Amino acid sequence: MDVKSIIRKKFFLKRKKKYFEINKNFYYPLVRLFKKKVTNKTPIISFYYPSSFELNILSILDIEYFKKSKFLLPIIEENDVMNFYKWNKNDILAINKYGMLEPIKSKKINPNIILVPLLAFDNRKYRVGYGKGFYDKFLSKYLKIHKKTLTIGIAFSFQKFHNLPINSKDIKLDYILTEKGFI
Repeated sequence: MDVKSIIRKKFFLKRKKKYFEINKNFYYPLVRLFKKKVTNKTPIISFYYPSSFELNILSILDIEYFKKSKFLLPIIEENDVMNFYKWNKNDILAINKYGMLEPIKSKKINPNIILVPLLAFDNRKYRVGYGKGFYDKFLSKYLKIHKKTLTIGIAFSFQKFHNLPINSKDIKLDYILTEKGFI
């Protein structure tokens, strides 16, 4: 078993054991950051539908600042390519081949902010995901064209690992947000 697989297993179990519901205060650093960095644009935010004890990011939809934002969820398409599609809080979701919830396919939209799920992160702002590489592959191509897109990992502070092993396919995020603030 490789090192990343061991880290994935360890942090999945840790997240399951230590999971807790976050409150609205979690998002106020995001509001401040967006007001500073996303001026003159409507935030077009891609995020994830939480599962497997991921931090419940859906409560972001109840914060006044985000009411004017557009929200997108990923769809895993042919050849395991990930793209983002518009989603509203009460829209119907479908279950994909990985058991993840996805919006019904409509018009593909490019986000200017990407909130990224993760299992573990380090101070350098690298992450370990579930091992399929969906986000790393997407970000690798997308950020070459859309250089000003903000990438923010969303996690609990206990998901921090001292120094993750990385390779050329791993993408460094701009920020990591935990209940203790930004890294």
